Amino acid sequence: MTRFAIAFSSLVLMSLGFVGQANAMVDDRDVARLVSFGGSCSKCDLSGRRLTGARFAGAAFSDAVLVGSDLRGATFMGSNFQRARLAGADLRGATIAGSDFGGADFTGARLDGLEAPAANFMRANFAGASLTGAELPGANLMFANLTSARLDGAELPRARLLRVSGQGANFTSAELDGALLSASRFDGASFKGASLDRAVLTGSVFAGADFRGASLDGAILVGADLSGARGLRQGQLDEACGSEKTRLPAGLKVRACSRAVIMREGHPPAPPAHPAPPAPPAPPAPPRASGPAQVIAVRG
Repeated sequence: MTRFAIAFSSLVLMSLGFVGQANAMVDDRDVARLVSFGGSCSKCDLSGRRLTGARFAGAAFSDAVLVGSDLRGATFMGSNFQRARLAGADLRGATIAGSDFGGADFTGARLDGLEAPAANFMRANFAGASLTGAELPGANLMFANLTSARLDGAELPRARLLRVSGQGANFTSAELDGALLSASRFDGASFKGASLDRAVLTGSVFAGADFRGASLDGAILVGADLSGARGLRQGQLDEACGSEKTRLPAGLKVRACSRAVIMREGHPPAPPAHPAPPAPPAPPAPPRASGPAQVIAVRG
């Protein structure tokens, strides 16, 4: 059974009343036994907690602190984690559906195998984080910090990486088909063996970036600075397009894009439209908290 099916089944049981409810104050260290969270815990501190396999449904955890917490296999459905602090947290194998992590801090976090289709990570900080094999189709990573992040083998088709800091990021063998990588810095990044078919690289800088074996079929390179790129070959550029402002290593050339694309030069094109993710099942209304800073939790 998939993690989505398991999460959905849990919510159905909650709504039918087959599981008991319990309140846990945020200073209760024994939170590992609590499987599902809902309600509000804004700015609460759950640093270093064992939350393996936890399910967050309709939870409001904006500005919460989960530094170094163990969230392996956790599921986040319809929850708000804006500006949450998850530096050094372990989210390997976690699933994010219909949740908002805008401005969240994942510095040095482990997110290998994360499943987060169309998730919002706008302005999130992934500096030094590991997202090896993560599945992020259509994810919003605009203005994100990906400095030295590991995304080798990650799936990011149609993802939006507009104005990101991607210096030293590792996209080796990543899938970036149709992704928007505009107005960004990828100095020293690795795209070795990556698929960038139909990707938009308008106005981005790739000084010292490694493109050995990368696929650029249908890629738009208008105004991109690839003059310092390494491993770039003419055969890779033959199916791409650019403009007179596209900068390439000596001896390489690229055909001109159509007039419609050139007219938008200097202004990154609007990201492709993506269907909104299906709304997660509404969680049951939590009982009224008796005091501030409570987590409403449900036993598994």
